[in-house]
Amino acid sequence: MTPVTLIAAGLAAEKKSAEVTDWAARIGWLVGLALFVALVYWLMREGWKWRGTLQGDLPELPTAPDDPGPARLSMSGRYHGSTTAGQWLDRIVAHGLGTRSRVELTLTDAGLDVVRPGATDFFVPREALREAVLGKGIAGKVLTEGGLLVVTWAHGERLIDSGFRSDHAAEHTEWVDAINSMINKTETEGAR
Repeated sequence: MTPVTLIAAGLAAEKKSAEVTDWAARIGWLVGLALFVALVYWLMREGWKWRGTLQGDLPELPTAPDDPGPARLSMSGRYHGSTTAGQWLDRIVAHGLGTRSRVELTLTDAGLDVVRPGATDFFVPREALREAVLGKGIAGKVLTEGGLLVVTWAHGERLIDSGFRSDHAAEHTEWVDAINSMINKTETEGAR
């Protein structure tokens, strides 16, 4: 035999077929990963429920009066949640305030009517309104500067910030001006 045939024969003898996949081990890893993901989601759900329990002292949300009066402003958009005033990461979940949803806002002389399809509607009486500002973030939602209408209101003994985003962000400034002038007018009337 020539050296070339010896090398070729040696190479042919060293070739092996590809290893067979160990399906049992692979399936075991996939099941383990699925169980881990399910555990993480369950823990997040339990944390959400626990937060709601801790906020159980929050009174029931007010409902809109039968005749709130004519609408001064109305807007459709998204409700991004409510937090403790000044603490943009301290989400309030009690009474459905932590549920993001579509929203129809209506500002009347009686207050702010928040209608949320698929979630709990609520009403903020005029006397409870404290301030409206343009913000950029609230509990899990960060936008560009001025991309969020943040309304501060009193509920029970707690001040709450609620974040709204209009389908037309240019409306936000008009809402801030209208709510703040309404608050100033209420304070002026109360001082008399």
